[in-house]
Amino acid sequence: MDFLLSGLAACGACVFTNPLEVVKTRMQLQGELQAPGSYQRHYRNVFHAFFTIGQVDGLAALQKGLAPALVYQFLMNGIRLGTYGLAEAGGYLHDSNGNHSPGRSAAAGALAGVMGAYIGSPIYMVKTHLQAQSASKIAVGHQYKHQVFPPQSWKLALVAAMVSSLAVVLAMTPFDVVSTRLYNQPTDAQGKGLMYRGLPDALMQTIRTEGIWGMYKGMGASYFRLGPHTILSLFFWDQLRFFYQKYNQ
Repeated sequence: MDFLLSGLAACGACVFTNPLEVVKTRMQLQGELQAPGSYQRHYRNVFHAFFTIGQVDGLAALQKGLAPALVYQFLMNGIRLGTYGLAEAGGYLHDSNGNHSPGRSAAAGALAGVMGAYIGSPIYMVKTHLQAQSASKIAVGHQYKHQVFPPQSWKLALVAAMVSSLAVVLAMTPFDVVSTRLYNQPTDAQGKGLMYRGLPDALMQTIRTEGIWGMYKGMGASYFRLGPHTILSLFFWDQLRFFYQKYNQ
C-alpha cells in the first residue's frame, strides 16, 4: 500500500511540476561544453524559458515527456518510500532496545533511494530525451527524435486517459466508497438502512471512524480500472457504431 500511495501521490504532483522539469532540462543543456558568451542564449531565465517554449514550440511542449515522467515518478517514489515504509513496519529502524536509530534510518533511506534511482534511471533517460526535443530555432543539446506513440495510437489515448483519471479518482473515490457502503448496508423490514441515514451521514461516520484515508479505500483498483475502462468503452462504442452504419446502408 505504501508503494501504491506514494507512487500515485508523486504522479499527481508530476502533472503540475513537469513544465518546470522541461524548463530545467533545456536550461541545463544550454551552452553544453561551450565557453560563456560563445553561444546564443535561447533561455535567459526560468520565466523567459516558459515564454519562449510556449511561443515557439507551443504550450503543449511544456508537458513534453509527461508519460515517461509519470512512470518514473511512480517507480522511483513508489520503490523509495515503499521500501522505507517496509523497513519501518518491520522494526528495522530501531535498535535492540526498541529505540529509534538515526543510523539505521539513514541507511534504510539511502538503500531505498539507490533502488528507486537504479530502477527509474532508464525511464529518466527517455524523459530527458523527449523534454529536450524542440524546434531548431531554440534547440539545445543533442536532439533525439524519439516518438513515444504514433499519432492516433490507442496507446496514446490510454496514457492520456490514465493521466486524466488520476484527478477523477482523487475527486470521486470518496463518493464511490460511500455509494458502495450505502448500497451494501443491511436494512430493516421497511427497507430502511440500519447503518447510515444517507450520504452526508455515511461520509461523516466514515471519516470520524476510519479517518480521511478511509474515504480512499480501493483507490488503486479504481485508478487502474478507469483508464482502460474509458478507452475500451469508447473503442467498442466507435466500432459498434461503425458496424451498425455499415449494415444499415
